[in-house]
Amino acid sequence: MASSSSYNSPCAACKFLRRKCLPGCIFSPYFPPEEPQKFINVHKIFGASNVTKLLNELLPHQREDAVNSLAYEAEARVRDPVYGCVGAISFLQRQVERLQKELDAANADLIRYACNEFTPPPPLPVHNTALRQSPVEFSRRSSMGHHHDGGGGGGFHQTPSFPIPYSFPNWCDHQNPYGDHIHGGGGGSI
Repeated sequence: MASSSSYNSPCAACKFLRRKCLPGCIFSPYFPPEEPQKFINVHKIFGASNVTKLLNELLPHQREDAVNSLAYEAEARVRDPVYGCVGAISFLQRQVERLQKELDAANADLIRYACNEFTPPPPLPVHNTALRQSPVEFSRRSSMGHHHDGGGGGGFHQTPSFPIPYSFPNWCDHQNPYGDHIHGGGGGSI
């Protein structure tokens, strides 16, 4: 006399609950014997009787999605008993918000750079060696268009007939992308 379980192994639910897995078992399509932890987590969090009631109330085509949702929530609750999958959802929402802000900032930079292509660019920032000069000497050199060709460095003068396709921000009057106000540059004083 052969039993029905000799040719068919019991589902993970019946095996865990130590009962005979009958042919019409409500758990067997959703808790295969190869995935015992799936049922263990669901049973630990929701209880086998509650899952049975839930599955009996649903239409057969809705049961697989319900079991997958229960298994996901149960696994999340085992890992994080306080927040469960809500903790993961909150983390992902914060990450999406942060990435959206970064994307908005990058788009704003692109728009600003695109708009600046059509306006004459401001003068280039001065190198550190020029910052060490007195303001009067620097302004005299810049206004006269003189270049210092010696080895000690000096100011840089851009001719207006050679436009640069992008502009440099005026670091003294603007804020950087992180919201900090920037005062001067290069550590020198003007």
